[in-house]
Amino acid sequence: MAQDTRSLGELKSRLVKAEEVKAADAATDAGEAKPKIDKLGRAYATGRRKNAIARVWLKRGTGKVIIEDREETVYFARPVLRMLIHQPLVLANREGQYDIFATIAGGGLSGQAGALRHGLSRALIAMEPDLRGLLKKGGFLTRDSRVVERKKYGKPKARRSFQFSKR
Repeated sequence: MAQDTRSLGELKSRLVKAEEVKAADAATDAGEAKPKIDKLGRAYATGRRKNAIARVWLKRGTGKVIIEDREETVYFARPVLRMLIHQPLVLANREGQYDIFATIAGGGLSGQAGALRHGLSRALIAMEPDLRGLLKKGGFLTRDSRVVERKKYGKPKARRSFQFSKR
């Protein structure tokens, strides 16, 4: 008899544990995503565009943007590129709430700005998962896969042909 009650007790405890696991799985399936923040309170993401790769760290702050240890106005002198970078923050009404630290490698300024925008959007989601739908609808999470077409042999450029002479 004693063995039967012990095994029933074990079965009950296993059943309770299984129900707790199912409840936890249901909570994660319901869309309760947790922020991915490191010990220093930063969210990290990588963004890519053309040949440029941007590594972005996002931290709560005053809106300071540091790229390669330089101010944003120094690194991206053109206002259009700065506007491109801030688009995800403006859409999410988070401008001036986060400090952005980034390192960028490869590509030109336009590609680097696009990579930074992509990385910033992904870092925003790591910090606040609720913004995913908004940024996805804005098209900021999709990696722009367009790259320069290669040069073909027998042609001066990728598609340009030499001048044709009929006679």
